[in-house]
Amino acid sequence: MAKKALITWGGWDGHEPDKVAALFAGALRGAGFEVEVTDTLSCFDDAGRLADLSLIVPVWTMSAIAKEQSQNVADAVAAGVGLAGCHGGMCDAFRNDNLWQFMTGAQWVAHPGNDGVKYRVRMVSDDPLVAGIGDFDVLTEQYYLHVDPVVKVLAVCDFPVVDGPHAANGPVAMPVGFTKMWGRGRVYYNALGHHADVIDHGAPREMIRRGLLWAAR
Repeated sequence: MAKKALITWGGWDGHEPDKVAALFAGALRGAGFEVEVTDTLSCFDDAGRLADLSLIVPVWTMSAIAKEQSQNVADAVAAGVGLAGCHGGMCDAFRNDNLWQFMTGAQWVAHPGNDGVKYRVRMVSDDPLVAGIGDFDVLTEQYYLHVDPVVKVLAVCDFPVVDGPHAANGPVAMPVGFTKMWGRGRVYYNALGHHADVIDHGAPREMIRRGLLWAAR
């Protein structure tokens, strides 16, 4: 019986959520998953339905989620359903919801320089999720995150690249990819993916493909 994945997309159009959702769907179907793709949060209304999934993939920037919907997802993940996502689609979603931020492991706070910043993504782990991928350069937004200290960091980028008030604090290695546990559920996040073309090829695509499969129950 195929594993079931739910991908839900929406929110700010600038992050191309429909295109990013399609990339995720293709990767999961290629791995044999039964995939449902929807553009509504009503998919989070039925707690029993969520509990039957292997993986939940949110692709929502900002927006608002009902308290009951957030709790249903948190309960499903705590019981073993995986949660995976990228960029604004998971860790700049539902800014009104602290439970979502607690579960996902980070919250976007800034992207100094906006889009078009060139920086290097460095692997800092020998975990199979990044083994053999190697460091690579990207030209995109560079996410500054507030990060849960329990996360297992897989890859980082170095700040500051662009000057600003934050630069007075000196250099810092900011997580780009990480994992954490939420109860029995696995959580994977990758900060790349401002536009679909950032993650539709090469090392970024492979990182995310592995993360989706790792998180799935």
